[in-house]
Amino acid sequence: MRSFCVRCLRPESACYCAHVPQLETRTRVVFLQHPRERRVAIGTARMAHLSLPNSELHRGVDFTGHARLEELARNPERVAVLFPGEDAISVEDARANPPETLIVVDGTWPQAKKVVMRNPVLAGLPRIGFVPRRPSNYRIRAEPADHCVSTIEAVAEILGQLEGRPEHFDRMLGAFEFMVDTQLERQETRAGPGRRRIYKGEWRPPLELRSLAEAADQLVLFYAEANAHPLEEDIPPELVHLVARRLTTGERFEAVIAPEQPLAHSTPLHVELSEDALRAGESRAEALARFEAFLRPGDELTVWTTFALDLLWNGGLSRKAARNVRLATARALKGKAGGVEQAVELLGAPTVAPWARGRAGRRIAALESVVQELVARGRATAPPARLPRTGSEG
Repeated sequence: MRSFCVRCLRPESACYCAHVPQLETRTRVVFLQHPRERRVAIGTARMAHLSLPNSELHRGVDFTGHARLEELARNPERVAVLFPGEDAISVEDARANPPETLIVVDGTWPQAKKVVMRNPVLAGLPRIGFVPRRPSNYRIRAEPADHCVSTIEAVAEILGQLEGRPEHFDRMLGAFEFMVDTQLERQETRAGPGRRRIYKGEWRPPLELRSLAEAADQLVLFYAEANAHPLEEDIPPELVHLVARRLTTGERFEAVIAPEQPLAHSTPLHVELSEDALRAGESRAEALARFEAFLRPGDELTVWTTFALDLLWNGGLSRKAARNVRLATARALKGKAGGVEQAVELLGAPTVAPWARGRAGRRIAALESVVQELVARGRATAPPARLPRTGSEG
């Protein structure tokens, strides 16, 4: 029988306590952990809690009548919830009047949303959202989108920004990185077959696909093209072609945007639109205003690469919830996904006819094909039949 550390609750051979710092904070952190997350050996809320003396950890889904939460809710001007959403304020705005207490909901994305929806007391508190400085390093557990990070990464990020000491709170990640590296090393050196978790009842699709299927009504597929100059010219890329399609209703959006910078020689070739068509496009302000009106509260922009999102944010659109489906595709394929058009073939997904102009027309159609296939697999009650893989895995 394996012995466990009573502090971090990990097997003694994988105990990370020696890597846990003690970091003082001006902000008190209150973790609300979904009960199922407690059973996840590689969860990070407890790790974050152990790193922060000025923190507390509570478990549950329905916190109705919870004395501590009701106490905090009586002072909404001093408390905030770390949770994204249309009404979430930015960290920059929060720094003007930083909360004394920050509530952090811990769980998978569906679990965390359930906790927030189940507890009206949380809805009455202001929310804070943020964009991480870097992608998650949670290489042993897939995040549903590029902007999603583990609980300890989120806490280190938000405290660093709120208190103006990012390097101080990055020290929290030492134990996290040790745990990830240890887990990966053991997977690579394990001589026998890997452990398999046995679920009661029916087969269940992977988490990434279930998450995608659950969010299908909110998915807006998005692709963008840029007027991109060679790096040595030091001219940032700008948005010139934007296409989007709402997955479940089929509503479409397209905008060709006249470049505000000199048109790069290669741009018409790459985006497969003529120079005349590009120069005759609408203004960026008009296009983004139309796109903003196309979107609904709760929509999630769904992309193949984050470059498209960077073009959108840098173009001036306010940041929205977004997810990258390339990782989910790679998980479904159990290998590299390649480009979005190649992924259609690798998944054996039904093709969708292009409806927009240029290369963006092919790419958004391929993205729709891929996402429809992933959503179908996320809703399946039996594992998909193995399909012969075609082409290279590049």
